[in-house]
Amino acid sequence: MTRYVAFLRAINVGGRVVKMSDLKEHLAMPGFKNIVTYIQSGNVVFDHASSDRNLLISKIEAKLQKVLGYEVKTILKTMPDIEAVISNCPFKDVSEDSGLHVTFLSSEPEHGAIELLIPFKSDKEQLSLVGTELYLKVKKGSYGNTKLSNALLEKKLKVSATTRNWATVNKMLAFG
Repeated sequence: MTRYVAFLRAINVGGRVVKMSDLKEHLAMPGFKNIVTYIQSGNVVFDHASSDRNLLISKIEAKLQKVLGYEVKTILKTMPDIEAVISNCPFKDVSEDSGLHVTFLSSEPEHGAIELLIPFKSDKEQLSLVGTELYLKVKKGSYGNTKLSNALLEKKLKVSATTRNWATVNKMLAFG
C-alpha cells in the first residue's frame, strides 16, 4: 500500500463549500483505504495498492465531478514526495508561519516558463521552481495580495496548480 496526499483545487473557495466529512465519504471508493481529510482546503490522505497515479487522479476527479457537479483538479503526491518537497525548499530558515507557500503543479512546465511570471512578481516576493513545485515566499499574511494566483500560474505555465501554505505542507507528514 502506498500512502498518498491528494491536493484538491478549488475546494471551499468561491462559494463551493464541501464539508470534509462529505469529501471523505465521496472518496470512499473501492481500494481507497484509511481516508483522512485535513482542514477545509481540500487535502485528502489515503492508502491505495495502485501505483498508477494517473488512474487514481482520474478516479478522484471523475467521482468529484459526478457528486459536486464541477471539475476538481487533483495533484497527487506520496509521502516520500512530500518529504522531498520539504527538503528541496530553496529558502533557508523558514518556519511554518514564514509566509512560504508551495504551489503543486500537475507537471513540470516548459523550460524557461518561470520567466513568464517575473512581470507579476512584486519586489517583496521570492519565487523558485523546483521540479513540479513552485515555492513562493511572501510577507507573512500577504499571500492574498499576490498576483501569482493559481489561475495566473495555470494560464502562464499551462499546467494545473493548487497552493498550500508551508504549515499545511509540513502537517501532511503527520499523516504518513
